[in-house]
Amino acid sequence: MTSIALPLGRERLAENIMHFTRVLRMAGLPVGPAKVIAAIDAVEAVGIANREDFRAALESVLIERHDQQTLFEQAFELFWRNPRLLERMMQLLLPKIYGRAPRDASEAPLPARLAEALAPASDRSAAEREQREVELDAALSFSPREVLQSKDFESMSVDELAQVKAMIARLRLPLPELVTRRTRPADRGVEVDLRASLRAMASARGVVVPLAWRERRRRHPPLVVLCDISGSMDRYSRMLLLFLHAITNDQDRVHVLLFGTRLTNITRHLKQRDVDVAIARVSVAVSDWAGGTRIGACLSEFNRRWSRRLLAQGAIVLLISDGLDSDVGEGLAKEMERLHKSCRRLIWLNPLLRYAGFEARPAGIRAMLPYVDEFLPVHNLRSLKQLAHAFAHRMLLRGRAMPLATKAASWR
Repeated sequence: MTSIALPLGRERLAENIMHFTRVLRMAGLPVGPAKVIAAIDAVEAVGIANREDFRAALESVLIERHDQQTLFEQAFELFWRNPRLLERMMQLLLPKIYGRAPRDASEAPLPARLAEALAPASDRSAAEREQREVELDAALSFSPREVLQSKDFESMSVDELAQVKAMIARLRLPLPELVTRRTRPADRGVEVDLRASLRAMASARGVVVPLAWRERRRRHPPLVVLCDISGSMDRYSRMLLLFLHAITNDQDRVHVLLFGTRLTNITRHLKQRDVDVAIARVSVAVSDWAGGTRIGACLSEFNRRWSRRLLAQGAIVLLISDGLDSDVGEGLAKEMERLHKSCRRLIWLNPLLRYAGFEARPAGIRAMLPYVDEFLPVHNLRSLKQLAHAFAHRMLLRGRAMPLATKAASWR
């Protein structure tokens, strides 16, 4: 184990830890003064002779949720001078050449908000001045709000993420109203309310009274969301949880279940009006965040335990996943067929559709495609608005979508 090159004085140690927590705070983690003091105490308790103990002491104090661990580890390696990651950060801060593949595809890209937090203050101020100049000169170009519509969630900075979160909180999903079997009193209609008519005639004592009518009730169908939170979906699942929180509090009969290696119902947690409290409770309830993916096993559990109580009355199912299954599609076709037959409409939202050359090569995607009514992308704010637009235009009728079958055949 390599040791951390820090002076033994408390003042110098406190200064370095304070700068590190400032980087985490600028990257979006909730790190306040109390955590800085607790981090200094934790480091003094374990010492600085062992790097892993030093990292574990800071991690135990400065992060609260599992989804913050990846960002913390990247910031730790960069701040405490890992030469390899520091080189990657310098390359990230330079202008990007689009279309050029990374040298090591196995390495996960660093978040843009971490790059922004680690950039020197002079670089940030220069970038801000350049951005303001561009906004002033580009009078006939897109506004920053329009640029955020098509920008990928992973490539956003901290300020851009805050703006998009506010936009997502205002999104609504207009579910179509379906005719039910129950009826209600109406001024006009095609069905006479015999009981109400006879009651009115009996109380009128021979005076002619108009007939009473009834009409069918209309109600939004239930919406069931199955969201993938595996490691390959981690970059999008956090933003999608904000969208799911918005629609859960806007509509009734919305049920949200997360799956990775197991299935977790988080509907009651998302009912919290405060989005921060809701997300915090979800992170505590979910134990398989950013892990593997067992789509077939999780769908089997849903069909066995939840389908009867959630998919009644013509429910609509939103399946949010990239289709990359750790079990290589084992039993997935059978469970998808059962799910498709149990709901009114099955819509698959896949972030991989953002690529123009997408092909259905993985076994999991090939097994799922034949049982999907709609196949749509979900990777930015514009794709979420397109989903709401599709709901508003009544695409959710029971008929099967022929264009999707054509696409599925071409993707194979």
